Amino acid sequence: MEKEFFGYFAAILTTVAFLPQLIKTLKTKKADDVSLITLIMFIIGVLSWIIYGYKISSLPILAANSITLILNLLILISKIYFSRK
Repeated sequence: MEKEFFGYFAAILTTVAFLPQLIKTLKTKKADDVSLITLIMFIIGVLSWIIYGYKISSLPILAANSITLILNLLILISKIYFSRK
């Protein structure tokens, strides 16, 4: 039970950590300060975590990284969209 607590706690913190960046990007309509290469590398890493979580049947890993993937894809889309304006 204790190790599951830390899994869910880590999942919540690491997922929610991207909300401020997404909110700032959408409010300012700028993402110049977000590194495209870092963002792409992170998204690939998150996809790898999703595959790993699926293979070991870990709900905390799957849930957190799926949400994190969505948030970071939104940041990536915003970065590309706002850089074209």
